[in-house]
Amino acid sequence: MEPARFQDYGPNGLQVEGRAEILKLVSGVTASRAFIEAAIERGADALLVHHGLFWRGQDGRVTGWMKQRLSLLLGHELNLFAYHLPLDAHPSLGNNAQLAERLGIQLEQGPEGRFGAQALGFLGRRAVVSSRVLADHVASVLERPVTLVAEPDRPVEKIALCTGGAQGYFEAAIASGADVFITGEISEPQAHYARETGVAYIACGHHASERYGVAALGAHVAQTLGLTHEFVDIPNPA
Repeated sequence: MEPARFQDYGPNGLQVEGRAEILKLVSGVTASRAFIEAAIERGADALLVHHGLFWRGQDGRVTGWMKQRLSLLLGHELNLFAYHLPLDAHPSLGNNAQLAERLGIQLEQGPEGRFGAQALGFLGRRAVVSSRVLADHVASVLERPVTLVAEPDRPVEKIALCTGGAQGYFEAAIASGADVFITGEISEPQAHYARETGVAYIACGHHASERYGVAALGAHVAQTLGLTHEFVDIPNPA
């Protein structure tokens, strides 16, 4: 994951230390209480997530939801590993690479296949007759509605994607020459940029766009180290 390469919003790697021996690894998107409880039910020794417990600017007091989550982890001697931006950026196991694979997008290799700050955005190609057809394909693969802001009948081929809350990368995607940008979320300004530039914008859900990287990483780690692995998806409408 090479976490030292990234200026991130929280610590990557081991966030909570648990028991010394790990046999069962359970992965999921976010270290929520529901996910921790599900991992305990499945006999986990370690949890692997994309969204960990600790974030820059967070209230440091251990109260409320933080106390509940930490009590479960410490009470059951569970290790918690979290990888945020490193997991977004990984060229094969990362969120962007895994989403592109499922959407049938052929990623461009090398530096020319990246865009945006810290090269977190990915560029690829898939010729589609219209942005509406592509949006319908994304919705079908992710099994959830998506938001499309575009000229719906305009053909697309060059695709920029950056999973999660990457709406701020849209201007860099436009500058890269993309026909369409796929990400998790949309904010108010991006709708205007899409209408004014003609670059389509597809918001397919923060959680939905980031389910695949952590599952792929967990499976890879388990296979490499001879562990048992299970991915648990806790539904999230965001």
